[in-house]
Amino acid sequence: MSTEKHQPEDQGTRGRSQLPFFPNYLLDEVIAWYVMLAVIIVLASLFPAGLEERADPFKTPPHIKPEWYFLALYQGLKLVPRVIGVLMPVVGILVLFLLPFIDRNPYKTWRRRPIAIGLSLVILAAVVVLTIWGWMS
Repeated sequence: MSTEKHQPEDQGTRGRSQLPFFPNYLLDEVIAWYVMLAVIIVLASLFPAGLEERADPFKTPPHIKPEWYFLALYQGLKLVPRVIGVLMPVVGILVLFLLPFIDRNPYKTWRRRPIAIGLSLVILAAVVVLTIWGWMS
């Protein structure tokens, strides 16, 4: 592999000469990378990163709040133990996927489905209450 280097016209060449990539250009690149690596090492030695307290994944800082669509889940996680807090969203999503197989009521109007409508209203009310509570806290 070679690269072309422009030569001045007055040297008697046709304007270009062939220089091999290795070692001519590769050596220049390797030297530049080592210089940059040395600069990074010197800067890291002079200005080291300070050690902070260890991160606790289960402790949320007080000033952080999730987006509005996660507030109900966030507030629910604060109310229950960790294991239930992890299983609660999984079970909820599983119930949503299995709902067409669970509800076998042949009627499609909402007036003839009091259990499904009542359960849906209870879940909706719980989500609204938890969202408002999470926003207020």
